[in-house]
Amino acid sequence: MRTLPLIGVTLDAEQPGGYSKLPWYALRQNYFESVARAGGLPIALPHAPELAEQYLDTIDGLLVTGGAFDVDPSLYGGGPAHPTVALKQGRTAFELAMVRGALERDMPILGICGGQQLLAVALGGTLIQHIPDSVPDALAHEQPNPRTEPGHEVAIAPGTLLARAVGGARMAVNSAHHQAVERTGPDTVVNAVAPDGVIEGIESTRHRFALGVQWHPEYAVDAADQSILDAFVAACRRAGR
Repeated sequence: MRTLPLIGVTLDAEQPGGYSKLPWYALRQNYFESVARAGGLPIALPHAPELAEQYLDTIDGLLVTGGAFDVDPSLYGGGPAHPTVALKQGRTAFELAMVRGALERDMPILGICGGQQLLAVALGGTLIQHIPDSVPDALAHEQPNPRTEPGHEVAIAPGTLLARAVGGARMAVNSAHHQAVERTGPDTVVNAVAPDGVIEGIESTRHRFALGVQWHPEYAVDAADQSILDAFVAACRRAGR
């Protein structure tokens, strides 16, 4: 009998070259380790949109990871793609099917970096396609220092799910993105903002746990990062009972 909540973790997809002469999946170990440390049982989800419902029948929660690619602007009425936009259509189709299905079931979701952007779009929001072209005097959101170090701070909105999870008003975060949430959709609120005004976190107000953060808490660069994973897995545990 399984006692740990089963957490589905989305994978990145790469074309032939490097690890294999055939297409391959990849994901950093710290995603899985941070879920296990929080008391979850992480499993990897290969990209098969036609299997989304079967996956959702099996797991207790969904973690949508980041990656070096962007959400297709056509999914949120963003107009022509900026020259910097890179797409992984197969991955996005699968993750969108999973996120929409999880939202319909009120299954706990945690979106990290690009996963947060996809969650925002699934909830009816829009994205900034390239921060340097849209935000005057923007911070270096693609930080030059290592991802194991913070790039800037964020202010956390009081009374939000995120605030309850981390127990504080500010966090130091790492930063690895050139896009960001522009506008939130209905029943979605901003829970974290960078000093330059860029939205760093969003959450749904009509789901038990649908939370997105723009940074990478799996690196644990701030003492409160693991608390985000802990709160997510705790919600998955309650949902699986």
